[in-house]
Amino acid sequence: MEIRNLIILFGFIYTLISCTYNSKNEVDYKNYHAEILLAEELVSQEKYNQALERYEKVFANFKFNFLRDYKVASQLYLFTGNKEKGVNLIKESITNGWELKDLKNQEFLKKNLNDSEWKNIENQYDNLYKIFLNRIDSNIKSKVQSMFEKDQELAFKVSTIENEQEQEEFILKNFPKHSEKQLKKLLEILEEKGYPGEFLIGNNFWSSTILSHHNSIEPDYVKKDTLYNFIKPKLFQSLTKGYISPYEIALIEDWKRATTSDFSESIYGYLNAPNSSNISQINTSRRRIGLRPVELRNKLIDIENKTGINFYLPDWVDGKIKIGN
Repeated sequence: MEIRNLIILFGFIYTLISCTYNSKNEVDYKNYHAEILLAEELVSQEKYNQALERYEKVFANFKFNFLRDYKVASQLYLFTGNKEKGVNLIKESITNGWELKDLKNQEFLKKNLNDSEWKNIENQYDNLYKIFLNRIDSNIKSKVQSMFEKDQELAFKVSTIENEQEQEEFILKNFPKHSEKQLKKLLEILEEKGYPGEFLIGNNFWSSTILSHHNSIEPDYVKKDTLYNFIKPKLFQSLTKGYISPYEIALIEDWKRATTSDFSESIYGYLNAPNSSNISQINTSRRRIGLRPVELRNKLIDIENKTGINFYLPDWVDGKIKIGN
């Protein structure tokens, strides 16, 4: 049954796809995420202007800011009637990797920007996006993308095997060796350049997927594995430095815990819904890495429905996270 969970993970990832500055001040990004959580608390209370003051403080104090937070703040500016700041922050977001296709597909922006404002953004887009391309490490990005694509190629082979037992045999025969090779390459990058995530390569999906794959191969293998355990402290150091986001940490760690507990346990409530007995522990773990409590996420869903603002909440769970008995 555990192998089937791995197959489901690969299938999910597969369907989804059918920056670096020369130097960065040594600041603690746990403080960054703590300030963002305070801003989100204010949003949940519909204190939008106070929330924007928090966002402005964060953006001013940290050289690198996560794209998701730019996206949210730009919408809040538009929602509160400050179009000039909203459009300016959208342009800043483009220098941080917000692609034009995504911009044009954003429903809230469609409703709140007029034709001349869109034209202004489009006319400057290429020059703004070049700033992003010049910031990230394109060589490392190419390497990690190639690694990610190799994962997908192997996942596709699994999906073409109809017999469940044959699928399991294929995974056990091929994935451990493949995954260990992947993680050793990832470790080399991590030690030489840092964690290859949004800050370094402008992508927060490829590396966390590779690590999640490794942590979900098979219970006995994951329990005995020492390679990820060696890498894990470096991931948490990367969290402090701003190279990896809390979302990635939670996903990677929850796959390991779920796989080794027959999906009965969860650290961050990502893969398994929390219940009344573990919600306090889960929220404590979430806050420790800068991830919002479950109840705050659910309040933001209400604000999304009320305002139309997209908070870009992780989509492993559709809508609110239900807390079981």
